[in-house]
Amino acid sequence: MSLSSHLEQLKKKHQHLSEHVESMQRSPATDDIELAKLKKQKLMLKEEITRLSTH
Repeated sequence: MSLSSHLEQLKKKHQHLSEHVESMQRSPATDDIELAKLKKQKLMLKEEITRLSTH
């Protein structure tokens, strides 16, 4: 897998997580622990994308 395709895949995962987090935040019955886990995954993806983009 090339670097650009890997970055594209990471960006899609990040976007999907972002949409899921937003959806959960609009729901009154949101599990705060699950939401925190998703936000952490999203942040880790963002950091990986940034790291790979700068190298």
